[in-house]
Amino acid sequence: MKNIDNIRHTLAHLMAQAVLEHYPSALPTIGPAIENGWYYDFDFRSEKIADSDLEKIQETMEKNLSKWTKFTRTEVLAEDALENYKNNPYKSELINEFSKQSEPLTFYECGGFTDLCKGGHAENPSKDIVIGSFKLDKIAGAYWKGDANNKMLTRIYGLAFETKEELDKYIWQQEEAKKRDHRVIGPKLKLFTTSDLVGPGLPLFQKNGNILRRELTDYLWSMFKEKNNEWVWTPHMTKEALYEVSGHAGHYLDDMFSVWGGTSKEKFWMKPMNCPFHMELFKDNQFSYRDMPVRYFEPATVYRDEKSGQLGGLTRVRALTQDDGHVFCRMNQIEQEIEIILEILQKFYSTMGMLNGYKVRLSLRDEDKSKWLGTDEMWTIAEKALTNICKSKDLPYYEGPGEAAFYGPKLDFMFKDAIGRDHQLATIQCDFNQPARFQLSFINENGEKEQPVVIHRAIAGSLERFLGVAIEHFAGAFPVWLSPVQVSIVPVKAEFHAEFANKVVEALKEKNVRVELDDRNESLGKRIRAAKEMKVPYVIVIGDKEKNSGNLTIETRGEKIENISITDFASRVETEIKKRILN
Repeated sequence: MKNIDNIRHTLAHLMAQAVLEHYPSALPTIGPAIENGWYYDFDFRSEKIADSDLEKIQETMEKNLSKWTKFTRTEVLAEDALENYKNNPYKSELINEFSKQSEPLTFYECGGFTDLCKGGHAENPSKDIVIGSFKLDKIAGAYWKGDANNKMLTRIYGLAFETKEELDKYIWQQEEAKKRDHRVIGPKLKLFTTSDLVGPGLPLFQKNGNILRRELTDYLWSMFKEKNNEWVWTPHMTKEALYEVSGHAGHYLDDMFSVWGGTSKEKFWMKPMNCPFHMELFKDNQFSYRDMPVRYFEPATVYRDEKSGQLGGLTRVRALTQDDGHVFCRMNQIEQEIEIILEILQKFYSTMGMLNGYKVRLSLRDEDKSKWLGTDEMWTIAEKALTNICKSKDLPYYEGPGEAAFYGPKLDFMFKDAIGRDHQLATIQCDFNQPARFQLSFINENGEKEQPVVIHRAIAGSLERFLGVAIEHFAGAFPVWLSPVQVSIVPVKAEFHAEFANKVVEALKEKNVRVELDDRNESLGKRIRAAKEMKVPYVIVIGDKEKNSGNLTIETRGEKIENISITDFASRVETEIKKRILN
């Protein structure tokens, strides 16, 4: 089986050779494999290169590929390596760094091109790499070693897959993603906006966007309410002492916002997660084994100091609302409680049309014990419980060593959107550590104190991030139950058709349909276009025909419905909303 990372790394070498054929004075620096391809950074010095030059470089790569049959590895002394790169300060800097390490300095040669490299290449590039399966993508600027104090270099990106079909699919996916960009669609549909005065990573939700948030929260609560969850509320800030007990202070404080009281002169922290608060809620009660499990639900906004350069739209924000929940249960209740959460999770993502092809990462502890809290015994029990769930429920899982939270292992769920991209959204985490740190207990059958296990769970994850994904998944054309405006009524002439139009509005409102009447003094065509641009599922144009017959003509996103009664249409929409039909 081909190693795609080795192929991508090999293509970085092949591209460097082609670049130097066209730009012999350019200085190559580093060229690693990355997700979906590779890049190589160059200092072109006095020469200039543009995206339009990528085609000729690609042609040279394809021409040279037949000569690339085998890599030859050579170990070199630092002084010899420096001699080879005496005119390249970037490679010389790397050589001086590498020479201080225990590994030998190595050169790799193939097809007449030699580069300083640590290895990881295709065995026979001419056979392993298929022409048509790789493509030079774009040019960008990049500081040497990512340091803004260093010189700006030119980075050339390439795409590479095992087959041409995979490359074509990825290119289509990227083009389709641009059309669906939630940062464009969201403001256009008046879902959210951003403000420089408010600050980066702090989106503001318009009325339409808040309807989406409310519908998702109500849907989640309806399912958890059936499973005897309790909706609780906790403050947005806390004393540092809470996170010292939970252990977050030693692992998470750099990612938190501090708050200073102007009157009290006390220091607080904006909460980055809810779990320590829920520990205190549980602790305030005297539960017995008959009360177990105790289930808390809280869709709460938390705050995390994400780096400015990583913020973007709704998918990476500083104020995020988690559909958070914690289950306090006994050891022998772990699997049944996770089964309940799985049932809700699968129903939710089935409703969204995102359940097909999902994957689950069983995130396990890191080998470095300093990165997690608790004992080996606790972690072994928790990891075994999650592994048993994956196997018994036949989940499509794989192990992710080192991906666990610092307080326990977890299941991370990756779902595909409409164009096949994977998004990590839901999570279920098993925690023995925080109950111990907070000294939580309930009274068991023997009248003794017993420590509960805590299961952390989030179905949508962050509502903001999920909405960013959902906007792109549906391309803004949400199913009827989720659409901010479900029906738009457009009378041809307001003065002649107002009475009948209002009759339709009232009939729909009785069924709790979100309906808007557009009787603005604008042309009929402009008002119809406005409704379609806002991706309203149903548009009803009311003219003489409708007024006289008492029936409706309706335009949907994919069909035209003619001569339907008001009652039948209202019942149809009501059913689609109640059953949350995916359309």
